[in-house]
Amino acid sequence: MTGLVSAERGIGEIVLVDALPEFVVVVFAAVTHLADPWFLFGLLAVGYWFASDRFAAAPRRAGATAIAAVTCAYAATALGKAWFAVARPPGAVGPADVPAWLPGLLSAWYEAQVLSDGFGFPSGHATGGAAAYLALALAYDRAWTARKRLFAAAAVAVAVAASRVVLEVHYLVDVLAGLAVGVGVVLAALWLAGDSRVRRDDAAGRGASPALDPTVPFLLAAVVSLGALTVAVADGHSGEVVEAGIGIATGVGGAIGWRFVDGDEPAVPVRIAIPALAVTGGLWVGAYALAGTLGVTLAATTAAVVAVVALPALPERIDRLSASRS
Repeated sequence: MTGLVSAERGIGEIVLVDALPEFVVVVFAAVTHLADPWFLFGLLAVGYWFASDRFAAAPRRAGATAIAAVTCAYAATALGKAWFAVARPPGAVGPADVPAWLPGLLSAWYEAQVLSDGFGFPSGHATGGAAAYLALALAYDRAWTARKRLFAAAAVAVAVAASRVVLEVHYLVDVLAGLAVGVGVVLAALWLAGDSRVRRDDAAGRGASPALDPTVPFLLAAVVSLGALTVAVADGHSGEVVEAGIGIATGVGGAIGWRFVDGDEPAVPVRIAIPALAVTGGLWVGAYALAGTLGVTLAATTAAVVAVVALPALPERIDRLSASRS
């Protein structure tokens, strides 16, 4: 599929960012973490587990739908990268020009931010950032005002997108495409989940529907990831095979996990959330550490996502079990 997007797609932005002071680039290296997958899914999980009805009419449904929307966004990114298969800017492959004034530990961190492998179009950080922060702004519709939520979401998403260009791991067109894909996918996912605002159901009011159902968006993410896997295998893109496989597992795991949840559960108690975070975090780390074994990666990712999504139903099940034993 190479050739649909030009490998030489820069418009002079690299020359401009080369002129930036080193400390500005270091700041943007920190900003880019705001759309790292581990950070976004951690943020989404915290909202899903702990949000109260001060943030949404049905916080568990809102949180799960936000997770499903971002899962769809990453699936679309995997498909786009495998389909277009174009390289990143030359500076992304190194060697890294590390500022001499950074201490040793930060030098290693900085180098990790300015070097990236894999394909460059569209930007995964720009797509994920736009999707996650827009999904949070729309799903938790009782926090602040709509204008403030959308402004904050746009500001963070644009800052992350800019960071990818400043770090020279993406061209401008990569991040613009990522922002557009992220926004479009979130709106589509919310429509599939039954959001009355996206469906323009005026009779349902101005807020998000309290009957949001993330099942279809989760399954859509799995289907799109399956398409990405097919393209990646056909074209021999081994790195994209792993990413697509994780997308399939995340979509399937989310749909399975939601089957255990009624949608009206209270916030998850901290005494349950902390050990659950340790278990799911361990599964995620294992999934990536064993990326060379696709079957293990799929199993670990599926188990982690099922646990994350099903967790709000666990306290009631524990109470029922305790009552039956008593």
